[in-house]
Amino acid sequence: MSDVMAAPRAKVEEKLFQNRYLVDAGRPHIKVKPHTTPSASLMSMVTLCPAGCYSQTEGGQVEVAADGCLECGTCRIVTRKTGEVEWNYPRGGFGVLYKFG
Repeated sequence: MSDVMAAPRAKVEEKLFQNRYLVDAGRPHIKVKPHTTPSASLMSMVTLCPAGCYSQTEGGQVEVAADGCLECGTCRIVTRKTGEVEWNYPRGGFGVLYKFG
């Protein structure tokens, strides 16, 4: 065993907390298209979104709160075939501001 102790590793949540998000009020870059019953792809975003932006309402619809979005494109890829999510890049100066690149 080494005499040198390893530095504790930061958890993903702690690293994500370092990022900042500049909200473009009234102009979300992600929108869920109106639906009565979400597809399996859209439903999966409730658990797949790394930022936790998707949630299911009491009525069974899926909604998105784009504040805090990491702009990773997961929702864009997962719902590509169904077209239930409209995804655009945020306007310049808005969106996620990564602390460590």
